[in-house]
Amino acid sequence: MRPKREPEQITDLSRLKAFTNPLRMQLYRLLYAAGTATASQLADQVDQAPSLVSYHLRKLAEHGFVAEASGQSTDGRERWWQVASEEGWGFRDSDFADTPEGAAAVGAVTRGILDTRTAQYRAYLDQTAAWGKAWTEAAFSSEWMLDLTPAELAEMSGELEALTRRWRERGRAALAADDTDDREHVAVHLYGFPFRL
Repeated sequence: MRPKREPEQITDLSRLKAFTNPLRMQLYRLLYAAGTATASQLADQVDQAPSLVSYHLRKLAEHGFVAEASGQSTDGRERWWQVASEEGWGFRDSDFADTPEGAAAVGAVTRGILDTRTAQYRAYLDQTAAWGKAWTEAAFSSEWMLDLTPAELAEMSGELEALTRRWRERGRAALAADDTDDREHVAVHLYGFPFRL
């Protein structure tokens, strides 16, 4: 059994600020899903110039979020990229809340993540008919209203994370075994936050 790996926790403000740029966030997410890609391939997906995409990939690399993918180039001129860690990254608001600059960066990154996820879900909704019955019946959108303490919400978060890691490992194992029939990228977005009536 592989050791449990955790997403890297970002505690340095300059690293977090690298994701206040929406294009960098989008490039990171695309690269995470693709595994490896060139700046030109990513530029086609985001409708930007390859030189601009290359610049932003280098900035992400400076902060340790992406790295060159070795052994991918066929002619020595192509530069292939990959995410630096398959486990991704995370941050705690409380690590940055003590300064206005930190709080602003957290707000910008968090809103950027939400905007990216919302755009991804809207794209799915716009293309629902093209996915076919099996996928549309399997897809879900749910909301539960619970009464919890902060400790209970944190415990539930841990349980959901363990569940999604198990399913992610199952998908990775299937891909490693070349079991790709009817297998697609699937996004699962869950939020747990307090609110008052």
